Formats: sequence, C-alpha cells, structure tokens
Amino acid sequence: MEMIEKGLLEEMGLELNLKPWATDGGAHFWEVPKTAFRSVYDDQPNAHKKFMEKLDACIRNHDKEIEKMCNFHHQGFVDAITELLKVRTDAEKLKVQVTDTNRRFQDAGKEVIVQTEDIIRCRIQQRNITTVVEKLQLCLPVLEMYSKLKEQMSAKRYYSALKTMEQLENVYFPRVSQYRFCQLMIENLPKLREDIKEISMSDLKDFLESIRKHSDKIGETAMKQAQQQKLFSVILQKQNNVKFGKTVYINDRIPEERNEIVLKPVFEEEDENEEEVLTVQDLVDFSPVYQCLHIYSVLGDEETFENYYRKQRKKQARLVLQPQSNMHETVDGYRRYFTQIVGFFVVEDHILHVTQGLVTRAYTDELWNMALSKIIAVLRAHSSYCTDPDLVLELKNLIVIFADTLQGYGFPVNRLFDLLFEIRDQYNETLLKKWAGVFRDIFEEDNYSPIPIVNEEEYKTVISKFPFQDPDLEKQSFPKKLPMSQSVPHIYIQVKEFIYASLKFSESLHRSSTEIDDMLRKSTNLLLTRTLSSCLLNLIKKPHIGLTELVQIIINTTHLEQACKYLEDFITNITNISQETVHTTRLYGLSTFKDARHAAEGEIYTKLNQKIDEFVQLADYDWTMSEPDGRASGYLMDLINFLRSIFQVFTHLPTNSNDHAAMSGKVAQTACMSACQHLSTSLMQMLLDSELKQISMGAVQQFNLDVIQCELFANSEPVPGFQGDTLQLAFIDLRQLLDLFMVWDWSTYLADYGQPASKYLRVNPNTALTLLEKIKDTSKKNNIFAQFRKNDRDKQKLIETVVKQLRSLVNGMSQHT
Repeated sequence: MEMIEKGLLEEMGLELNLKPWATDGGAHFWEVPKTAFRSVYDDQPNAHKKFMEKLDACIRNHDKEIEKMCNFHHQGFVDAITELLKVRTDAEKLKVQVTDTNRRFQDAGKEVIVQTEDIIRCRIQQRNITTVVEKLQLCLPVLEMYSKLKEQMSAKRYYSALKTMEQLENVYFPRVSQYRFCQLMIENLPKLREDIKEISMSDLKDFLESIRKHSDKIGETAMKQAQQQKLFSVILQKQNNVKFGKTVYINDRIPEERNEIVLKPVFEEEDENEEEVLTVQDLVDFSPVYQCLHIYSVLGDEETFENYYRKQRKKQARLVLQPQSNMHETVDGYRRYFTQIVGFFVVEDHILHVTQGLVTRAYTDELWNMALSKIIAVLRAHSSYCTDPDLVLELKNLIVIFADTLQGYGFPVNRLFDLLFEIRDQYNETLLKKWAGVFRDIFEEDNYSPIPIVNEEEYKTVISKFPFQDPDLEKQSFPKKLPMSQSVPHIYIQVKEFIYASLKFSESLHRSSTEIDDMLRKSTNLLLTRTLSSCLLNLIKKPHIGLTELVQIIINTTHLEQACKYLEDFITNITNISQETVHTTRLYGLSTFKDARHAAEGEIYTKLNQKIDEFVQLADYDWTMSEPDGRASGYLMDLINFLRSIFQVFTHLPTNSNDHAAMSGKVAQTACMSACQHLSTSLMQMLLDSELKQISMGAVQQFNLDVIQCELFANSEPVPGFQGDTLQLAFIDLRQLLDLFMVWDWSTYLADYGQPASKYLRVNPNTALTLLEKIKDTSKKNNIFAQFRKNDRDKQKLIETVVKQLRSLVNGMSQHT
C-alpha cells in the first residue's frame, strides 16, 4: 500500500475506493492499493507517459499556490523586523543604568554586611553549643546501653543482650532516631539478632550432634535402671511368695532354671563399688536447648525453632532406626540398636516435660508410632536370619527390657509384645531344627538292642532318666535287659530339655500361667508331631535299618508313647495348671508314636516283600523239562527257611500287657499274611510272564512241587493266631490253577464256570487261557509226530477246543464289562 494525497489522484484521473490514511495540515492522505499503480502501466500503451505529464502539471499548480501564500504574508514580516530594530537602542541604555546603580549599592553595604555576618555567626555558634549539650545528654544513655549490649555479646549473655536490644528499640532509640549513629545502631541490631540466632543455633546443632553420639550411653543407662527395678520387683515377689508359703514349682530343677532365666542380666553389671547409675539429666547438658528456645521466643520466631528442632530430631530418629546390615549376627548388634533408640526417646521425653511446647505429646506419639513400625519391621526382618535359639532368646530378653524401659516413660509397647509372639514361633522353629539334629544324633548312636542292666545302680540310673515300670522285670535277677534301646531315655530327656528351652522364652511376657501352659503344650506337640515324627519316619526309611532294627523301633515307640502322660505331668508341675482344665491342650504323642509304629510296620512288610523278591529272582526253572526233579527248588526252600527265622523275631515285640500282646500278634500275622500273598503273587507273575512263551507239563509239575512247599509252610503256622486255613488261602489261586492243569479237568471247569460252588472258582479264564496257550505251543513243538498217534491227536484237538471255549469266555467277559 502507498500513502498519497487524494486530490492529486483525482487530478491524475484515478478513481479508486480509498481509505483515509493520515491528515497533514489539511491535506488528506489516502491508502492506495499497489494494484492501482500497476493498472497505470497495464491499461493502455502510453499510460505511463500520460501519468507523468499529469503529475508534472499537478506539481506546477502546487508551486503557484505556495508562491501566492508567501506574497500575501511578506509585508507583515517586514513591519515586525522594523519595530524590533527601534526597541534595541532603548534596551541597551536601560541595561547600563541598572548596572551602575547596583554597583553603588554594593559598595555602600559591604561593611554592614560584614558586621551583620559576624553577629549571626556568633549567635549560631552559641545556639549550636546549647543544642550539642542537650543532644549529648540525650545520646549518652543510648551509647551506654549499646556499650552494655556489646559487653553482653562478648560475654555470650545472649538472652540479656536481646532484652537490652528491646530496651534500646522501645525506650532509647526513639529519642535519638534522627541521628545517623542511631540509624547505624538500628541497622546493626537485626544483624546482632541474626548473629545471636546463628550462635544459638550452632550450639543447638552441637547439642543435637552430642546426644546423637551419646544416645546409646543414655539408652544403656535407662535400660539398666529399668532392669534393676524389674529385678527388685521379682525379688520382692519371691520374698512374698516365701512369706505366704506359695510354691510355684514342684520340680526341684525348675526354680533354678526360672531364676537363671529371670535374673540373668541383659546388661552386665559393673563392680559392686561402682557409683550409682547417673540419670539422663546428669549425662546430658540441656542448657543449649533452653537457651535457644528462650532466644527464639524473645525474637518471636519460636515456631521456626520448634519446626527446626522437630525436623532435625526426625532425621536423627531415621538414622537411629536404620540398623546395621550384620545386626542379626551377634547380640551386641541388637543391644546397640535398642540402646540408641531408648536414648533418643528418653531425651525427647525429658524435653517434653521441661519445655513448654517445644515438643508435644501428640508429636512424641507420632514419632513413636513411626519408630515402632520401623522397629517391628527391622526386628521381623533381621530375626528371620537368626538360626541360633540362644541368640533368639537373648533378642527376646532385649526386646522385653527395651519395652519395659519405654513403657516406664509412657510409650505404648503392646505391639512389641505382639511381635514377641511372632518371634516366639520363630524361636520354636529354631528349637525344632536344633532338636531335629539332636534326635538324629541319638538315632545314629543307638544300637537298636535292649538296654543291658548289670546291677541295681545301673537300673536306678536308667529309671531316674526314664519313667519305666515293669513289676515282672523288677522281680528278675541281675543281669537283665530292659525292652527299649538306649535312644528311648535319651529322647525323653531331650523332650524335657526342649520344654525347659521353650519355657525360657515365655518368661517376662506378662502372660498368665494358663497361656504359658498352652504355649508349652503346643510347642511340645510340634516337637512330637513334626520333628520327632519326621526323624522317626526318616529313620525307618533308611536303607541300613533292617527288620530287627524296625522291630526294636516299634518297641521304642511303644515305651515313648507310655511316657507321654509323664511329660504332661511334668508341664503341669511347671505351670500349676491342672490337666483337667477345660481348655488345657493335650499332648499328641499317642498319635505320633502310633503313626511311627504303623510306618515301621509298613516298612517291615515292604522290606520283607523286597527280600522275597530277591529270593524269587534266584529262581532258575527249566520250562522245557519233560519230567520234574522230584523235589522243591533250592531258592524256594531257602526263602521258606528265611521266613521262618524272621517270624521268630516277632516274638521279641513288647508283650508286657494284653494290649501289647494283641498288637504284637497282629503285626506278626499281618507280616506273615503279606509275605505269603506277595510270594503267591510273585509265583503267579512268574508263571504268566509275557516273555515266557512255552511251558512243558514237566515244568508245571515242578512248579507244583514248589507251591506244595509254600502250602506246607502256611500249614505249619509260622505265626500263631491264624484261624483255620486263613494263611493257606494266600495260595488258593495258584492251587486251583495248578490242579486244573495237573488233572486236566477242563470239562468240570467249563461246565461249572460262574457257579458259586465251582471247584475252580478262583481260576480266571484269561489266566487259564494264557497258560494253556504256552503249554499248547510246547506240545506242538515236542510232538512233531503227534498226528500219527491217535491219542496225541485227540489231546491236541481237546486243547484246541478248550482254547476256543476259553477265548469265548474271555470275549464274553470283555463284552459284558
């Protein structure tokens, strides 16, 4: 866009829609689009030339107008110049006269001026002297107070210095506020206040650093005092019990154990001549806190000080609550951790009671709750690494004295005692692991033979360790043998030791005798049902434990089961809680040892069957023999002799009561029946083995001789107590199958099949078919000229007919199924 006068554009013949742009002395300028000038050149061939001609004509017209205007105003201008020239002469004359008059006046008043100035100067000096005296009298107290302020600052009497500053500001400075020195003093006071704040804050920081370093000593002192008070209370209670004739424990050993547990110091005492333990006030100088608090109170910045103090103490609390990575390795790590925390909160409790508002009960409660959550998390994490029950017990004692100390200062510690119940479970776990090793060692060292007793002294020694009673055995003369092995009294003693160890943790937990009784019984149940039971089961499964050892283990578990009632009496003597109480937990020793006996019995059956398998693997039948040897196989006779000797071992099972006699007879009968059934099954599997393709009738007859020996063994009643032919029924399947082949009574079998009164009721068609096919193949191979003998041809046809009928029965059974 271009700016140009509108009249000029009209004169040039340009008609445009123009917007006003600016006004200059009555001339209006308009905003011209650039396209307007472009149209001058584009509309016609000579447009540019015509435009320039018109533009020149316009310029000449404007020049003529300017000339007319100048001619019109020229005469007035000439007249004005002429008037000015006339006035200039008179003005110069007036200037000369005024200058001369001023000079004469100045010369005439010089002496008067000098005298007047002297008088004025003297009066001013006199007035200034009077003013100075007055002002000095007004400023001297201010200067004296300021000098006093400096002395107080030098003497580090900061609180007095602040009071002096208040007097200066409120009383003295307003009198001399107009003087510069006063302004300088006023400007210097904030700096002095800041210096005092910095110095007091520095002292506070030194104090905070000091108590951080000495918090463990403070905490140790406080915990010693709490422990001494607790020991005094325990001794006083014991004296009262003696005074009123109260007996808490019956067993002589238990009071000593409890006395050792309760009175064992968490912190080792110094020499008897040591001075009295100092209090926290004696160990810590709290004056920096008081001074800093007073200073900030005077300065009106008490809130800032309180916030800073609380913030710094919270930081220190987080540092104190941060444990060392190896804290769980030794009890000293836990002790140092607890003493630092106790020292921290003892200081906070003192600050709470001796200051007004620096810390509040709500603040300390919030800080304690935060710390308690952290402490519980730390103890829960680090105690999980403890595998030594003695270390866990020492940790428990530390937690108890830690809780008692802080409870004495008004901090709630119920959550710590709840944590102790969690640690108690862990303590029991560590005890169970420790006693698992103890039990394993006992089992490893046991010889699994009855305890030999040479004289009365040895008998009393064993009886004092284990509650064994047998009137018949007592009547016997020495030497004699106790039915259990050495592991039984050792295990009984270790179970009692476990109860002692478990009792140690229950001390000082502020629990009733009923709760302690319940704890002891539950932990003992865990020992019996889990640890001892697991050790027994692992022992029973060990390969080197033979049948004789298994029999002795059954005897041992029986006597341990009988001793459980004495363990219950033992716990009752400790806690004075009767077993007849409704909520009293019973010991699960009966089920534990019964399960162990059942496992031992099952292992006896398993090992017996494994031994039978070893003998059966020695069998070496000639399945193609034409005639039997006329006597039973050697491997089978050895097996039967082995079984006879083994079943004689069962006569050593405990039979000192009717129940034991019934139990031993049942075990022996079950073992004998299991052995016969397993032998029958093994023989049947041998006969029907898929890898055995052909069997001759001679081999069947030899096999029949072996089965007859098995039946004779069953008839000989190797274990008394079987009714009728119960034991022989173990071989009934084999007997009916072999009778069928020996007498070749297929017509009877096929005719009576499925009848309840069938002679061959136990013979399965599939079994008979399998064996018959093996005999059929052997007959074809051995009788290549059978087709030329009528009897052989008839027998072969009969076999084929029987095979077809058996297959029909088998198929019918399959379809029916």
